[in-house]
Amino acid sequence: MTMTLDFAILPRFADALALGLWTTLKLTALCIILGVGLGFLIGLARSSRSALIRAIAGTFVEFFRGTPVLIQLFWIFFCLPLILGVELSNFVSATIALTLYMGAISSETFRSSLKAVGAEQMDACIALGLPRRAQILNVILPQAVLRAIPTLLSNCISLFKESALVSAVGMADLMFIGQNISNNTARPVEVLTAVALIYFTIAFPLTRAVTLIEKRMLRKLAA
Repeated sequence: MTMTLDFAILPRFADALALGLWTTLKLTALCIILGVGLGFLIGLARSSRSALIRAIAGTFVEFFRGTPVLIQLFWIFFCLPLILGVELSNFVSATIALTLYMGAISSETFRSSLKAVGAEQMDACIALGLPRRAQILNVILPQAVLRAIPTLLSNCISLFKESALVSAVGMADLMFIGQNISNNTARPVEVLTAVALIYFTIAFPLTRAVTLIEKRMLRKLAA
């Protein structure tokens, strides 16, 4: 039996795939914003003078980095509603799961960049009598973010690719719509190849851009 390919069917589903891609991009952007903020706070906690705070933050990071994102997503979608006694939509569950994952991986990035901020910066803040909030927002955060940008961008790209997992809980993202089209048309090769190319078309240029940004920033820091 010879399989024949028919990529001509794809334009019929362009609108559906575009809608799925838009959902994926919205979810990814939301989780990046929330996850980076969470990651910065956890990064600060891991640099805390309190051993208890460091231990709690470290346990959080190791748990969410050491378990599959799909398991985290399933647990939040299926188990958390039973524990809390509330119903969570697939969008809310996906947002929580990907935000926690992004927070865990970006916290390590911030922890490294915070260490790179010299102790003399903190000494200067103390000498000037700046309150702790001003020290963090006006001195530490800008420098930490600047140093963390290349790795944070890589984390964002990873999150974009990991977002395909939300199709497992029925969220109508790009992967979910692609799977449905594939099942309904019995054309998995054509449809899933198109879906893969869409992900690649977005992720690959961003990956190259991250490499260029990293090289440029390394030259600036070395200057």
